[in-house]
Amino acid sequence: MRKLSHYLMLASTLLFVTAPTQAAMWELDPGQSLVYFKYSYGGEPFQGEFRNVQATFDIDPMRPSSCEFQVTIPIEDVYVDSPEVKDYLLDYELFDVDTWPTASFTAENCSVQSADTFVADGTLTIRDQTHPLSFPFNLTMETCDGQVCFHMTSEVTIQRLEYGVGQGYWANTAEVPNEVAIEVDVYAMQK
Repeated sequence: MRKLSHYLMLASTLLFVTAPTQAAMWELDPGQSLVYFKYSYGGEPFQGEFRNVQATFDIDPMRPSSCEFQVTIPIEDVYVDSPEVKDYLLDYELFDVDTWPTASFTAENCSVQSADTFVADGTLTIRDQTHPLSFPFNLTMETCDGQVCFHMTSEVTIQRLEYGVGQGYWANTAEVPNEVAIEVDVYAMQK
């Protein structure tokens, strides 16, 4: 019963926001959105940022489980505070940006966990490797510059070696562990 009430509250909110249309297409606002990756090297924590991420989200207010995510991450636009580290990241042993310039996440369904908590089941592609990924996220409706927007936050951990990010020397997890956390704090506006 509680899950149903959460679903009805979300559907009512989305219906109000998107009336009179059935589905709403949302587009990421890059000026207000942050996508970080967190890793450690030699036991020390580090953080980088994926910039210029492009994303659209298609959400049906009457069936929020029927959603579609299309996210593209231009790897060359990665930001870290060291030019040397960026060169390593873009090199063929890690992201190999010359061969695979983008990473992507796509999803075609979401499950409702609570009034503002969801999981998008989709696939993540980095380099030439595509694997299923369950992407948990919190979603709230807010006002951005006088317009209704949604605010999505999430943190998910991936295994970099599953995606080929770590060839040669970088395949060793003694200095750089296999786990990389992706933290998302993004805003999207209705198209």
